[in-house]
Amino acid sequence: MKLRSRRPLSSLGRILFLALSTQLFALNSAVAAAAPAKISVQLDWVPEPEHGGLYQALARGFFREEGLDVTLLPGGPGAQVMPSVATGKVDIAQADSTATLLQQAEGLPFVQFVAVFQDDPSGILVHADSPVRTFADLNGQTIIARPGWPFLKFLVEKYHLKINEVPQNFSVAAFLGNKQALQQGYFIAEPHHITQAGGKPPRFLSTWDAGFRAYAVLITNKKFARERPAELRAFTRAYLRGWQDYLEGDPTPAHTALKKAHAPNTDAFLAFSRQAIIAEKLVTGRDAHGGPKNIGRLEAARYAEQIAQLEALGLLAKGKLTPATAFTNEFLP
Repeated sequence: MKLRSRRPLSSLGRILFLALSTQLFALNSAVAAAAPAKISVQLDWVPEPEHGGLYQALARGFFREEGLDVTLLPGGPGAQVMPSVATGKVDIAQADSTATLLQQAEGLPFVQFVAVFQDDPSGILVHADSPVRTFADLNGQTIIARPGWPFLKFLVEKYHLKINEVPQNFSVAAFLGNKQALQQGYFIAEPHHITQAGGKPPRFLSTWDAGFRAYAVLITNKKFARERPAELRAFTRAYLRGWQDYLEGDPTPAHTALKKAHAPNTDAFLAFSRQAIIAEKLVTGRDAHGGPKNIGRLEAARYAEQIAQLEALGLLAKGKLTPATAFTNEFLP
């Protein structure tokens, strides 16, 4: 009797075991499927408010809500931004559209897929008391700048200038030590550092006022875009949400993360830089169609103009690139 009583119990146990095993397998599969996709982003510079959209999206959990595990890698003067994307070492990087176009023309497999800034905030720092007021006034002057800066070559051609160039060392010390100095700078950064060091607020000759309207952009490898389009769209949605929240909401989450990522960031600098981004509409755009809906957008007409400018300067072979081969809006919401 006892032996007979065990047989049905054993069968029931097997059934329960199989059912439980099936459920556990399904659960493990679901967990594996729901595991966040890892994406790495190489910054072009040390973490600062120009990366505000990224840090706000990360701190507020916007990337996580899209099923992404995003890692932000600080940059700096020696950051290997382009090679890292080209070789697949990182998935995404921040750059400017000019440098990216020149690298794309050399055959590097990039695609520019979302705007960081509608205008690259590079330009020329001018002392408050300097007689230099216009681009034409730069004639005969010495300018501290990054060697090979395309904007400087553009100014020389457009305004028929003769200038002397001195290599930049990413410090404002030389500018502060010479009241006649003119230096390449970033509109949302160096003016603050100059005033903090005791100088008067400098004037600024901007790229957009000269008609050299490059973007600051995020780029990715064509292979990544081709193989992981859903993740790139999810990343872009969270990124745009991060920028709007950073500009219109409370920037504290991003600023807390930025101070942790780069110790020299101060509350005063972060506030200055964010306000400069807002005041000059760098993210939303200064054109008539600018605004929150314009965040991240790239325009074919702007790329066509920039490509034509680089061709005219002899920096880009004629016909080597078109807007269609340089950028895409397909990953925007």
